Amino acid sequence: MEADLDTEHYARLTTARSRELGQELHLARKRANLKATTVAEELGWSAGKLSKLENGWRTTTSWDYGTLLGKLGADQRTRERVQRIASEQDVGQFVRAHADRLSDNLLCLTIHERAARTMHKYEPMVIPGLLQTEAYARAVMLAHEGLSEEELELLVAARMDRQSVLTGQHSPDTTFYIHEVALQVVVGGPRVMHDQMMRLAFMCGWSRLRPRVIPMAAGGHWVLGHAYNLMTFEKHTKPVAYAENDVSTVFAEEEVAIKRFESKSRQLAALALDAEQSLAMFSRWADIYDRRADSAVA
Repeated sequence: MEADLDTEHYARLTTARSRELGQELHLARKRANLKATTVAEELGWSAGKLSKLENGWRTTTSWDYGTLLGKLGADQRTRERVQRIASEQDVGQFVRAHADRLSDNLLCLTIHERAARTMHKYEPMVIPGLLQTEAYARAVMLAHEGLSEEELELLVAARMDRQSVLTGQHSPDTTFYIHEVALQVVVGGPRVMHDQMMRLAFMCGWSRLRPRVIPMAAGGHWVLGHAYNLMTFEKHTKPVAYAENDVSTVFAEEEVAIKRFESKSRQLAALALDAEQSLAMFSRWADIYDRRADSAVA
């Protein structure tokens, strides 16, 4: 049985990658319906070793990962995923491919959004996924070629489930920067857009949520080009940012990258309308789309 080092020491060493790896191991054990003490005892490990692995506080050898996954009866995809993450080096940035065309089911994304204490997120062309109505989300996803009805419903359900991060006692204090362009791009028709604008207006009253509009008058500032989300956490966990493209999400936690995203957040805050102005903008567009929907019916 090996001696356990101080937990506080290990907590300082966690990274986004090690936390993702630990959660993969934790989920594999939960799927096997086995207690941590039972698994550790049968492997001849200390309970502390398995706990630190599942919490991302330490790493181990490829042999140990293989032995643990074998004990848990993990399937081949889980084995390959864990071994791939375990073999990566912590260099401050890494990429995760979208297995389901969208990022909503990425484990690394969901565990960090749910652990975040603050988030600053920007979207230039569409309403952020965390704020979308179900009808808006479905209309966005319908644009993906080759989706079956079953796949579409699974993706919509994943997005709606992901939104639960914004509710509850421990929801993060979140600011969303939404470019005015996203309010004008019609997704799903006037009625869908009306309901989406009304949802945004309603969310302006949430205590830990601040939707802010970047007006067209902001011009072509460099910070407006790319979407991102910057997350901060409790002590001993460094900030993590991510940015999506069509096929993958890039995660970053190195100091230089985080300082760039912090600067971007400050500049977006300076460009954005305040709370009252943003609410007025959402309400105005809700009224516009309501009249367009009525005209279409008539």
